[in-house]
This record gives sequence, structure tokens and C-alpha cells, in this order.
Amino acid sequence: MSDSGSGEYDPVERLSFELTLLSRHYTGATPRRAGHQLERSAFLILTRLELEHALSLRELAEAFRLDISTLNRQVAAMSRQQLVVRVPDPDGGVARKVRASAKGLELLAADRALAHEGLRTVVSEWPAADLAQLGALIARFNRDIEQREENPWPRPAAESVAEPGQRP
Repeated sequence: MSDSGSGEYDPVERLSFELTLLSRHYTGATPRRAGHQLERSAFLILTRLELEHALSLRELAEAFRLDISTLNRQVAAMSRQQLVVRVPDPDGGVARKVRASAKGLELLAADRALAHEGLRTVVSEWPAADLAQLGALIARFNRDIEQREENPWPRPAAESVAEPGQRP
């Protein structure tokens, strides 16, 4: 990080550095964290399917900004583990859709509970207002990225309420 000469770092450079560390700390350096049962890609795909129920491989590839062959390999591995099932398009389309299985949703909930437990341990002494502020700022940051990329990510209904300072 560069020093502006005043003894302070450029705020964008500082943010970039801290986001790098955040990605390291939050997702872990290895695909499997203690107690977690899902690979990172399966966790992310199941999270999306939990919110949108059934998507085609093309829709998933577009959502994740991945090559369809990459997504196909990930979904095939998840299918072999019975984490997802392929279903006919509920709208009558030709392409089959991918839906999270009951097992996939069960493992997602278990891994998510472990992640929440870990986060609670880290922030156990934080005031609720600080947690709310951090959550709101990260949500704003994510939404701004999604808006720039024209790739909105669905959110659980509890998050549909606008955070303070959120733009419509």
C-alpha cells in the first residue's frame, strides 16, 4: 500500500488489501474446513439454487460468470454426491434444470451453521451496532458490484428490507 506522504494510506488501496485478507480468512485456504462437508463451489451453487430453486446450466454459468463447461463439471460432481438433481424445466422449456436435493440443502444448512458459529466466535465482543454497520456496508458493496456487472444476486426475504443508506 502506498503512503500518500501524510502518513495515511489510500483508502481504496487499504480496502483492496483488507478484502484480500477477508477472502483468505472467511473462505479458508483449503477447500475443506474443519467440520464442513461441502466444497466451496458446491456451497455457492447450492446457495444460489436455494434462492432460485431450479436453474439451467447456462443460467448458473451466467450467474457465476463461469464457462459452461466449468459449471457442468461442478454440477456433475455435485450430482454424483446427490447434492443436486436434474429436473424438467417447470416452465416447459427444452433444457433441463438443476435443483438442490434435500441432501444438498441439509448439508448447506449444516455448513452454514458452522460458518455462523465461527463468525459468532470472532465477533462475540462486538456491539450489535458494529455488526449491523459492517453487514450493511458489505451488502452495499456487493450490490454496487452486482449493479456494475449487471448481475444481481438474489437475497433471502429477510434481506429484502433496505439497509440504511441503501440506494433504491
